[in-house]
Amino acid sequence: MILGGKSALVTGASRGIGAQVSRSLAAAGARVALVARSREKLEVIAGEIGNDSFAVAADLAQREGVEAAIRQVRGTLGRAPDIIVNNAGIFAIRGIEETSSSEFDLMLGLNLSAPLAIIRAFLADMKSRRAGDIVTIGSVADRQIFAGNAEYSATKFGARAVHEVLREETRGTGVRATLVSPAAVDTDIWEPIQYYGSGAKPDRAGMLPANSVSSAVLYVLTQPDQVNIDEIRLSRA
Repeated sequence: MILGGKSALVTGASRGIGAQVSRSLAAAGARVALVARSREKLEVIAGEIGNDSFAVAADLAQREGVEAAIRQVRGTLGRAPDIIVNNAGIFAIRGIEETSSSEFDLMLGLNLSAPLAIIRAFLADMKSRRAGDIVTIGSVADRQIFAGNAEYSATKFGARAVHEVLREETRGTGVRATLVSPAAVDTDIWEPIQYYGSGAKPDRAGMLPANSVSSAVLYVLTQPDQVNIDEIRLSRA
């Protein structure tokens, strides 16, 4: 129970990587605020993992949803969480000429604006108590370019930039910041996806399992206080 007594906020917690991270943190003793749109799914997972973990149903693609989630987490915990795992996001593959402003605005809001707003809401409290962990779930697409990824890579490159600024601004404060960037992970986010220029579905057999990402997150969070893991990049062995 190495995280016993700590609280964590995990976004995108109703499925995939977020659900697995929530389970791992709770198994290590943390109380988890699970944030996503689906209250029913969140409540099932919260009940499974215990530790007084709780559901926060909010649409983080909307500013009002982000603000409501922040209020509920702070109100329930009575303070800023000890751990933030910004995981929520959407993914699509389409050519630049096939994109629309509304689709890009949606991805930009959920993948970049919402994580920044959550960090902004709690960072001052973390600095004040000289403790806290902020983990950003990135992607190989935050450094490597793929066809059909104009929108997604723009948001992930942006998230990496925010992380790197955060790391500079938190040096010596007691707050730790880590970017965890996996290659393709086998979750249901891939169900509607086709690779650019291909009519075939991606082969998910060669993808990373979601628990490989949660294991990396737990590794980051359980290092000695004086150790900051700046960045972890994961690929299939």
